[in-house]
Amino acid sequence: MITTAARGVERPVLRRAQIAPDVSAIGAVAADCLVQELETWPKPGLVSHVDNGSHDDMDAATFRRSAAAIRPYLQGLADAGALGFGMGRLRIIGLEAECAMFAATSGVNTHRGAIFGLGLLCAAAGAKAGGLVDPALSLGDVVARLWGDSILDGPVLLHSHGSAARRRFRAGGARIEAANGFPSIYGIGLPALRRTTPVVPEDMEAARVEACFALIASVEDTNLLHRGGLDGLRFAHDAAQGFIDAGGVRAPGWRALAQSIHDSFVARRLSPGGSADLLAMTLFVDAHERPGR
Repeated sequence: MITTAARGVERPVLRRAQIAPDVSAIGAVAADCLVQELETWPKPGLVSHVDNGSHDDMDAATFRRSAAAIRPYLQGLADAGALGFGMGRLRIIGLEAECAMFAATSGVNTHRGAIFGLGLLCAAAGAKAGGLVDPALSLGDVVARLWGDSILDGPVLLHSHGSAARRRFRAGGARIEAANGFPSIYGIGLPALRRTTPVVPEDMEAARVEACFALIASVEDTNLLHRGGLDGLRFAHDAAQGFIDAGGVRAPGWRALAQSIHDSFVARRLSPGGSADLLAMTLFVDAHERPGR
């Protein structure tokens, strides 16, 4: 490994010759999943290519700039995983990705949660492609086995909205989700995506909507807790579950119902950003673990 120092921080310079060829596309796939999440609508309260949802400080262009800016760092995390780097290196690359995100968005937090969760999945995909772990393991299992303890023992962002909501409401949040191998992806998002895809094979956006609503209905989203407290979280759970119970995207006129729920979130200024991150991660896991791939 070669390292350089900048402002007293040791940074990895990864030698591409050491990295298996099938690692080199992981970052691009991850960034594309962020764009697919953006291009999903209706998506309650969230920014999309159609509207800004419950947000006044960001739009689709902001998210596109952010995804492009962090793409090299998502690849860097995949490379780090392939080379067997520990959590210390992953954190450094993640912090660099955050700096690139804020530079691209003029200080708006578009993808901090995705940098954390999707970045860990990229590192896990790198570890698998680099032959460092059992290829039969899921990406979530790789994250839990290689870095689970370090995730729980790592530093906490004291001034983030998610951290404040976790402290106030004793919610689990992204750290617990990642350390446990992303149970919301494997237990909620991925099953919803895969059971819906055969029903709407020509409309993958519909399958993404279904997965998004399924996640919102079940996840203890700290973004919702921050914006709406426990009442806001309950409202979001009930509204999303109502959509699923009504047949989801299988029901006639489902887009109108989904849009009405989206409008109700906007009226309450609710935005399930954690579920949006999990949707992008679900798409990434599906791309890597799809049966027959």
